[in-house]
Amino acid sequence: MPTASRFKSVDRKVPINSESSIPIDLADALARARTKQSPQDEALELDPAICWQAIYSRDRRFDGRFFAGVRTTRIYCRPICPVPLRKPENVQWFASAASAEAAGFRPCKRCRPHASPGTPAWSGTSSVVSRALKLIFSGGLDSEDVEGLAGHVGLGARHLRRLFGQHLGASPIQIARTRRVHFARSLIEETDLSITKIAFYAGFKSIRQFNHAMRVAFDRSPSELRRSYKTPKTRQYRDGITLFVAYRPPFDWESLINFLRPRATPGVEVIGLRSYRRTIEVNGESGEIEIRRDDAEPRLRVQVKLASHEHLLQVIERVRRMFDVGADPLQIANHLSRFPQLKSLLESRPGLRVPGVWDGFEFAVRTILDYQLANQNPTKVITELVRVFGTPMKSSVIGLNHLFPLPDHLAAADLSVVGIRGGCAKAITALARAVVEGNFTFETPKSLEDTLSRLGAIRGIGERESHHIAMRAFGEPDAFPFYDHELRLAVSKKNSPESPAELLRISERWRPWRAYAAMHLWVSQTKEVHVAEDE
Repeated sequence: MPTASRFKSVDRKVPINSESSIPIDLADALARARTKQSPQDEALELDPAICWQAIYSRDRRFDGRFFAGVRTTRIYCRPICPVPLRKPENVQWFASAASAEAAGFRPCKRCRPHASPGTPAWSGTSSVVSRALKLIFSGGLDSEDVEGLAGHVGLGARHLRRLFGQHLGASPIQIARTRRVHFARSLIEETDLSITKIAFYAGFKSIRQFNHAMRVAFDRSPSELRRSYKTPKTRQYRDGITLFVAYRPPFDWESLINFLRPRATPGVEVIGLRSYRRTIEVNGESGEIEIRRDDAEPRLRVQVKLASHEHLLQVIERVRRMFDVGADPLQIANHLSRFPQLKSLLESRPGLRVPGVWDGFEFAVRTILDYQLANQNPTKVITELVRVFGTPMKSSVIGLNHLFPLPDHLAAADLSVVGIRGGCAKAITALARAVVEGNFTFETPKSLEDTLSRLGAIRGIGERESHHIAMRAFGEPDAFPFYDHELRLAVSKKNSPESPAELLRISERWRPWRAYAAMHLWVSQTKEVHVAEDE
């Protein structure tokens, strides 16, 4: 464990000359602070002056953006570590935890880097790396090799490895291994699950492989790690378990929940004043989850209730996408706040995220109904759709009673029995059949244009639905539903909404974060609804 004797505080700061003055905007600077890689050092380097300034600030908003490794102790830390660094010449900078561990550094036992928010994917630098990371975090390397992963993003394996080394300082395999190891450590520290179960839940093929990976990463066996962790573990509750997902402040939880509440699917989702609950199905196993913001730390508290916990890693990754915890709020705000129309919105709701979805098919069906039945009552139709074609299930939460209908259930269903007819019914049927036949998937696509093209090829889905589905189901940060009536009204300086073409023209300046601009505009139009306090 790193102690004060190892890292003694110093009064002086790293000298900074006029040629390398610290930019006022550290967030934007960190996103650009790439220096040439040394031939003798495989790790990616960042601008030391900028990193030191971020460390001195001890600001949680920079947590997870980079890591500091000390060559003498071979330990790496988060920027917010309370143990001060001693000698600048002994410090090495890393863009990700995986790159630090690939260079032979072990995580600090004081600041616990494995519990930090995910490293930003640097989307502005390499969208290919960002998309490949999404695939890895979705389990893309659990069943495939790097060649298969590279094929999904339209590159060769060698070129993909080079891009990962350039932007993250680690290979795709190292990123995937770090993901599994750190998730396993979280389970060891936060739960009372057996070590054997944790090994397989984290994606390891054998106990021997698991023990070796943990010793390499932490210099301790899993059992030793568990004995060294003194904080009481979360116990199972009603066949459930509690886990945590860290995020990078600021995070506007209230606005996000208020946005999702009127859009909840009856029977499937229940959204209270402080919590989000829903039914889930993972690999044929049904259950439910509850997400709340933790009051003590910048993290979400996730309660998972499943018959078994074999798919916990998948559940946590889906929760991460649902609440966009991997977003880089400072970098996004730095760009969008340049525009007067958005600046006040960003100041009033800092850290607003673009909510993802639990299931892409479910959201796509909802989007089709919301847009194509706008003149009717979509909520009533959705309620009937879930009741008739969904799978009933029991829950202790009032209002949770069904799983959303699967594509197999809707591909050959007579949707007229629930009031869905005409083009709307044809669009849902076409989507369900495309998913069942494997002609369409909700995997991470190669680009926004690829997403829109694939969605547009499904009969009955047009541009207004495609952008909305791309924005939330695929997590496309630059998707922008410019046909949406509320968005057109939000940017209008008159009583009537702007035309879709005019809104599209205005939004060009907001690239590549148009989805976040859309969220701020939507939330600004949302009326406050009083909800009973959660139990």
